Amino acid sequence: MSDKKSNPLVSIAIGSQSDESWLEDCKKVLDENNIVYEVIITSAHRTPDKTREYALGLKERGVKVAIAMCGYACALPGFIASYTDMPVIGVPLPTSPLHGVDSLLSIAEMPGGVPVATMGIGKSGAKNAAIFACKILKYSK
Repeated sequence: MSDKKSNPLVSIAIGSQSDESWLEDCKKVLDENNIVYEVIITSAHRTPDKTREYALGLKERGVKVAIAMCGYACALPGFIASYTDMPVIGVPLPTSPLHGVDSLLSIAEMPGGVPVATMGIGKSGAKNAAIFACKILKYSK
């Protein structure tokens, strides 16, 4: 799945096709606020070159906020943040035996200089990421 739209303001990256089910509330909030977004599947672990090119190209394509959702080690938000200076919002997914706590800590424990906004685990985190992205866009005009 790759849901690329023209001139997206928000880019949502998910680590695998199986993470797609967590997007519903996030996309709904963005749709309700008339925010153009795209959804990309890319992985910091399985497709690092693709993910690097994705992150480096965000600003050039006019994206203002990146949302990254993943489970387990959840390197995707930090990986993206290391290649861009735009706001990155991480959403930990409860897909591992630790029910997302490992993912939450992975996002929250970023080293100094690589900030990632950290949302809650799962669907509420995905919804809050979209709300937060809308607020960033509203107040950055």
